[in-house]
Amino acid sequence: MKVLVTGGLGFIGSALVRLILDESNDEVLNIDKCTYAAMPEALEGKELSQNYNFQQVDIADYEKIYQAIKQFKPNKIFHLAAESHVDNSIENPSSFIETNIIGTFNILQSIKELKDDLPNDFVMIHVSTDEVFGTLSFEENPFNEESPYLPNSPYSASKASSDLLVRSWHETYGIKAVITNCSNNYGPWQNPEKLIPKIIFNALQGNDIPIYGTGENIRDWLHVSDHVAALLSVGETNEIFSRYVIGGNQEMSNINLTKMICNYLDKVESKSSSYFNQVKFTEDRLGHDLRYAIDASCISDKLGFKPAYKLSQGIEDTVDWYLKNKSWVEMKAKTKR
Repeated sequence: MKVLVTGGLGFIGSALVRLILDESNDEVLNIDKCTYAAMPEALEGKELSQNYNFQQVDIADYEKIYQAIKQFKPNKIFHLAAESHVDNSIENPSSFIETNIIGTFNILQSIKELKDDLPNDFVMIHVSTDEVFGTLSFEENPFNEESPYLPNSPYSASKASSDLLVRSWHETYGIKAVITNCSNNYGPWQNPEKLIPKIIFNALQGNDIPIYGTGENIRDWLHVSDHVAALLSVGETNEIFSRYVIGGNQEMSNINLTKMICNYLDKVESKSSSYFNQVKFTEDRLGHDLRYAIDASCISDKLGFKPAYKLSQGIEDTVDWYLKNKSWVEMKAKTKR
């Protein structure tokens, strides 16, 4: 198999590339724009594999993505390249439109133009987010594959748009595709602008730990290793078009998650007072969704997917990783967007 991964130097993308190279003989072409969020160090050693190739490509550049697909002729494209930080989308939505919408269009249009040259079993796996469904109340049932799209941020709107492009290119041009919508990911190599590494980094630096509003917003947490294992499973589909929501079934409020992290830090990196004392509540984010939750029964029933990580153990393992990699975290925290 030939597998093309877009955004393979990112947090989830690099985890997917590592898994493919570790568990198969598939040839991987990793294309990435190499923005501030890129982490070539997350693939250290993998670049020596004879099955690994890398090209610096901006998916917003149609000619470059077209040529990459034309020359590589992949059996599968895992499309993960995206701008993904909600706060950044509020401050600068234009880059999210360019990458998430125009970039996805360029990939789809390239596939359409090259359809006759690609393998008969070609499939595109489009990796998206549960944020496209908007927000839930505390009482509502979790999102599933039939949930309507109600995005509330420029980021989620751009991802919703890209999902709809994928679906329409299947309906109009017959492109075989899978759309996945995952809950919040966590684990090693996540950029410190994201919530869990931000909590860990600020705690260790002795800084305030900023929490939006009252911290009651709830997220469903999915370990990145579980997510990429699920992606490989959906990539084996024989269906012409399918979609799956992928979650960890591990809902927790932001404030309770912060307590969990701080309590573990108190045990393994103790100081005179609890790290939780550094929490500072800040003005709530614009359009801040109250709750995300995923009903992953479809992917569980069809493909046997069940998350391996319980949140408590996953958080401890993640904190341990960040403690061992403090210098990397400090370096990434200083890297400007």
